[in-house]
Amino acid sequence: LDPQTIEQRRQVAGECEQTMKYRIRAYVDEMDDPVMTAYTAWPERLYLIDKIGKIACVGGEGPFGFKPSELRGAIAKLLEV
Repeated sequence: LDPQTIEQRRQVAGECEQTMKYRIRAYVDEMDDPVMTAYTAWPERLYLIDKIGKIACVGGEGPFGFKPSELRGAIAKLLEV
């Protein structure tokens, strides 16, 4: 089931953050999804946003265009700087 409250959404994000062990803080969109709308995240995509708010990586259309290894590489590159 999809989270029905912002607290549930945050809990799911926290669980993903711990499970994936990226050691990067996870952020969640509000319940009305303004970030998803702003970044045209439909169909689903993986985005990496750097510290100054610039898009550092845009994944392919999901779910079949998801390439976690590419995202992992982009995260590693961003952390090197």
